[in-house]
Amino acid sequence: MLDVVTHAVVLISYLCIMMGIGIYFYKKNNNQSDYFLGGRNLNAWVTSMSAQASDMSGWLLMGLPGTAFLLTENNGMAEAVWTALGLAVGTYFNWRILATRLRKYSEYAGDAITIPTFLENRFRDQSHMIKMISAVFIVVFFLIYTAAQFSAGAKLFNAVFGVDYSLALLLGAVVIVSYTFLGGFLAVCWTDLVQGILMFFAIIILPMLAVTKIGGLGATMTLAQTLSNVSGNFGLKEWMGIGSYSLLTIISIAAWGLGYFGQPHILARFMGISHSKEIKPARRIATVWVICSLSAAVLLGIVGKVYMSTIVTSEQLKGLDGERIFIYMVQNLLQGPGFAIIAGILLTAILAAIMSSADSQLLVTSSAISEDICKNLFKNLSEKKLIWISRISVLVVAVIAVIIASDPNSSVFDLVAYAWAGFGAAFGPAILISLYWKRMNWQGALAGILSGGIMVIVWRTYIKSTINLYELLPAFIVSCVFIIIVSLMTKEPDEAIQKEFVDAMASDL
Repeated sequence: MLDVVTHAVVLISYLCIMMGIGIYFYKKNNNQSDYFLGGRNLNAWVTSMSAQASDMSGWLLMGLPGTAFLLTENNGMAEAVWTALGLAVGTYFNWRILATRLRKYSEYAGDAITIPTFLENRFRDQSHMIKMISAVFIVVFFLIYTAAQFSAGAKLFNAVFGVDYSLALLLGAVVIVSYTFLGGFLAVCWTDLVQGILMFFAIIILPMLAVTKIGGLGATMTLAQTLSNVSGNFGLKEWMGIGSYSLLTIISIAAWGLGYFGQPHILARFMGISHSKEIKPARRIATVWVICSLSAAVLLGIVGKVYMSTIVTSEQLKGLDGERIFIYMVQNLLQGPGFAIIAGILLTAILAAIMSSADSQLLVTSSAISEDICKNLFKNLSEKKLIWISRISVLVVAVIAVIIASDPNSSVFDLVAYAWAGFGAAFGPAILISLYWKRMNWQGALAGILSGGIMVIVWRTYIKSTINLYELLPAFIVSCVFIIIVSLMTKEPDEAIQKEFVDAMASDL
């Protein structure tokens, strides 16, 4: 009982700090640019940590370890390894080939503060169709994404405090919504900095503690081999799924990395950094964080199953929810007055991971509603009214996300996978090609966004049961094809747009 009280005190203290940050930044939001991009004043550390913390979410501490927890059953460990590899490569290339160009172009071409507005400005789309349709996709897929974070938060409170799932869902949503509602982008980014650091140390420390408790890495891997019913060495074949995974399956799983090019909540960080020269150091920080965190998350699932097998029966082990392995390990590894505070801090890391993504997703969704939809429909709205529309949007989106997440059996991994694919295919090709091909026009951009987003839904709903391929890969390819073909079949952009492309890339912003 004392441990639970200590955990509660640590969690509440952490939440109060996050709320304090939201209140601090409340009065610093004077216009839409402040609320959604922080006035483009982020430094390299805040940008990198915020981008990666908002990227990984509760999925890093729950979804990915939960997949690795399966070990060789359904090739869970191999799926986790290839997913992590794809994401690590995708992170690096997102920073390397997209971040600098997007930072320059988004400010040079009309000082865009959202992705839909950037795309409209880039192609000078007078019809506003690109902006409106992009905003609709953002709202739809972020509802699913935010629901995944709320679900992860509810599982945390349910497992730690025994709180009913539905009540836990509401508690988590209220906290996240509160500081996002108040502080906007700056509050989100600065809380993400704290959350990213907390997540990093938690995900690395916990597997190390478990391995030490088991008796070393050798003993841990021997037990993993026994649990997996593997004859011989527990080697590369099991880790990578060699012999059981086809090349197409491996490519499909690693295709998670393609999704980075289209994630609005990550791209917003590139747009909000103070100067394009800050991208390089930010990229280095982000890459190291991602490689270490993803590796540790996979190990967490594997080591966690081994550790739990030493303290529960084989039947109880089968009944454990793999997505809660981080929680199970903290509760069993760190008991007693001396360790309760450490346990509380580590459990807070899950909440940090959840909050760091949910707040960003709520903010981007509200920006799509206020900046990209309402601003087009109602021309004479003042900056103050737009900010309040944004804040009300946060509340409405949160309510709908809570309804979506109301099923306690919902999988964090599956919800994130769906939303990730939707953004990656709808926006990834459009953003990437728009920054490298000046011949691309607004018709091609619109065709790419529509075809990519629709293909994700169609593939997941009607085709995936027959062809088990992650919907992001075929949808990304379809979007690229549509962008190129439609752009070539329609009139090329006028000379002013093409000149702006060259000038933006050469600018010192």
